[in-house]
Amino acid sequence: MVPVATLPAAAILMGIGYWIEQGGSHPNNALAALLTTSGLAILDNMPALFAIGIAYGMSKDKDGAAALTGFIGFLVVTNLCAPSAVSLIQHIPLDQVPLAFQKIKNPFVGILVGICSAEVYNRYSHVELPKALSFFSGRRLVPILVSFLMIVVAFILMYIWPLVFNALVEFGIHIQKMGAVGAGIYAFFNRILIAVGLHHALNAVFWFDVAGINDIPNFLGGAKSIANGTGIVGITGRYQAGFFPVMMFGLPGAALAIWQCARPENRVKVGSIMLAAAFAAFFTGITEPLEFSFMFVAPVLFVIHAVLTGISVFIAASMHWISGFGFSAGLVDMILSSRNPLATHWYMLIPQGLAFFVIYYVVFRFTILKFDLKTPGREPEGDVADMEGVEESLSPADAGESSNETLARRYIAAVGGSSNLTHIDACITRLRLSVVDAHQVNDGLAKKLGASGVLHLNKQSVQIVVGTQAEAIADAMKAVSKKGPISAVLPVHSTPAEVVKPSKPVIESPVSQQGLATLVAPVSGEVIPLEQVPDAAFSSKAVGEGVAINPTGETVVAPLAGTIVKIFATNHAFCLESIEGIEIIVHMGIDTVALEGKGFERLVEEGTEVEQGQPILTMDLAYLAAHAPSMISPVVVSNSEDYTHLLTQFDKTVVAGQSKIITIIK
Repeated sequence: MVPVATLPAAAILMGIGYWIEQGGSHPNNALAALLTTSGLAILDNMPALFAIGIAYGMSKDKDGAAALTGFIGFLVVTNLCAPSAVSLIQHIPLDQVPLAFQKIKNPFVGILVGICSAEVYNRYSHVELPKALSFFSGRRLVPILVSFLMIVVAFILMYIWPLVFNALVEFGIHIQKMGAVGAGIYAFFNRILIAVGLHHALNAVFWFDVAGINDIPNFLGGAKSIANGTGIVGITGRYQAGFFPVMMFGLPGAALAIWQCARPENRVKVGSIMLAAAFAAFFTGITEPLEFSFMFVAPVLFVIHAVLTGISVFIAASMHWISGFGFSAGLVDMILSSRNPLATHWYMLIPQGLAFFVIYYVVFRFTILKFDLKTPGREPEGDVADMEGVEESLSPADAGESSNETLARRYIAAVGGSSNLTHIDACITRLRLSVVDAHQVNDGLAKKLGASGVLHLNKQSVQIVVGTQAEAIADAMKAVSKKGPISAVLPVHSTPAEVVKPSKPVIESPVSQQGLATLVAPVSGEVIPLEQVPDAAFSSKAVGEGVAINPTGETVVAPLAGTIVKIFATNHAFCLESIEGIEIIVHMGIDTVALEGKGFERLVEEGTEVEQGQPILTMDLAYLAAHAPSMISPVVVSNSEDYTHLLTQFDKTVVAGQSKIITIIK
């Protein structure tokens, strides 16, 4: 979504430019030319923006080096696959170079380069080279690696790109030949694929210059695209126009039906949700908050919605009622495109929209009542009561945090806690999360927190639809994660500062009982009771039961055999799960996340199976002692509530990998 998010800027610049040009007495208005040319500067470079944006957006820490890497990779590929280079490398006359290479600066190639660049960045941005080559370590290494990788990619593309390009063109031409019917088929699949986010891949064929259709740039190009023959009045924009009646009118009609079908006691709450979602759809064309409110609870309604969208696009294309958009089919884009020379009879989309408002309302209301679909507000009473309790717990006053930070903690708890969460990202309406085990995600809790739906893409990928505040929540999740691990059992009705888990007996003496497992000290140092840790999350035992160590050694080892399910990007903490299911968090120091990894070096990667006592991290204690607020390091069992009690058995001073510190009694 990063590159697509630049489209509103282009749409606004060009829309205002056309307004000035069409409404002024001087057809060659300098200000209008300035604005439209500025908008075209964005559209003409969309392939490069895809490479840059995707590399940045898919990088694990959203660093500018990833964006730079994507741009470098794009330059290498497109220059090596330019017609002149292909002619030289393949020893063929320039006029015999396949047409596909004239279109190598293409969003499809930009997407490919962006994905490859992000993957290389995520894998190698923390690699440390020998001291003689240390300047090229870390992020500086990635552009070098990508440059060599793109040489290989370019040589592969020299032979397969013509095949891929021709296949895309044939697909686009096949749909184009179907005229208005093809536009309707495209629109149907556009809505169906939105459930998993693949509609963007489909859009690339029809909206950008992948198969010669180029609907958005050609439409926004207006007079220029008409002059060069790429824009055809009454045709260009037909893959967009029919979305206006659906997004501006049809879906608000569906929202009205859902509100009226809600139980009487829930109508106020449902009404506020539907009103906000309907306004977003009408004004901006952002429909996912509304669509996801019924997509999973009533799939038949979503199929009906997809069919009606296809019909709407078919009608608009058949009648040549054309209005294009630069971002989405809302009121803003309709107004901005109204004076575009490619917009024909655009005002007829308004009466079409009014008709679709009625159709959506009648069809949705009949279907909901006839089949007793559990749309919002028609849930069992217990679910509604639980949701009210959750909403009450999300007050902005919780522990002095903002509402987004409070909500972020709840979502982290809902996806299995910090130990289950490996990556946080967001698009316009969804949290895109990578997890250790998707089965640990509590879908019901996420929905009670306000999510419209939860998508399990695979065992490690989950998307939670939260509406247009997705990016803010994702940022808050990253922020609260840096403050310390969050347990999956964080009570929904308590604030983080007030949470205190039911205390388990912790006996500080040698034991003769047979335990499930015994943890050894992860680092040499002096043992300190957990209650004395200068961090409320640990000292209150909200994170779990355990002990703390003030380290004197620089090597951190695994306290128990198991799998490293999480190592924080800053290398200051890791989570380990044993074969028995014991979940352990080792957090070196307090607020050491602020050091951004300085003073720490990881020795293993996430997913590694380790033996008890195997080194996991090394530390520069001199640096950390000078820069960290405290080096007191908690060692906790985050799922301690699953066991009868924890027994601690240690001397005041412990040795890493040797001294026993905790025995877990089943």
